[in-house]
Amino acid sequence: MSIFDRFNLTGKRLFITGGSRGLGREMALAIADAGADVILVGRDTASLEKTAGDIRALGRQCWTLAADVGKPDECEEACRLTLDRHGPIDILINNVGGRRENIPTEAIALDKWRELIDLNLTSCVLCTKSIGAAMIERGQGGRIINIASINALVAGRGITGRHYEAAKAAMLQFTRAVAADWAVHRITVNAILPGGFMTEANQRWSTIHPEVIDQFRANIPLGDFGQPEDLGPLAVYLASDASRYMIGAGLVIDGGYTLW
Repeated sequence: MSIFDRFNLTGKRLFITGGSRGLGREMALAIADAGADVILVGRDTASLEKTAGDIRALGRQCWTLAADVGKPDECEEACRLTLDRHGPIDILINNVGGRRENIPTEAIALDKWRELIDLNLTSCVLCTKSIGAAMIERGQGGRIINIASINALVAGRGITGRHYEAAKAAMLQFTRAVAADWAVHRITVNAILPGGFMTEANQRWSTIHPEVIDQFRANIPLGDFGQPEDLGPLAVYLASDASRYMIGAGLVIDGGYTLW
């Protein structure tokens, strides 16, 4: 057997939130390229169909589901529909999230706090609960990959909106705890902690707060932001048999930003 066979995902099925753009799109494409079929969930129909077309061009099946998983009711319904229509699911990537708001802690309204925690944390918990329960019941193991952030470890410089640090740190510990619980079911749960990647969201920040982006770039030892496609190989590793003995890990990919 070739070492590359350990990364083969033929016959597997991926469910990914926020899968039509940015880091989600590149992880979905990489996992499809490794052999898996894909269910994409996102809010924008046009970008969902664009990414789905690119996945189908690789010879894989792809289905789309327009939903805002930052809203708990829509998140639970998306999971239910996916399991009913496209189950079983072998790989879950909880990718949706974002800082979105630059509101100081002393000024943030409770409703806004809850909305952003739902986006960055509750969506991960609900998808893990629903899709993971089906993995347990099926009894054939599974892979869960939670996309946290280096802000689970360090505070963002020159920016507020600390709901993001709070949610991503909680996601990392949720990853570790559920990994311990579900290892007996051969379900591995791991987290990726990206640093600066020039996604659409960071392009927006570069327009609104260029000083934040410039400072961020200046503190990356490799000298620049990562590209979304840099995340694909790591996602394939965590989705595949190659990572079967890794659970509860938080893998940092940040060009060295957190080394300082």
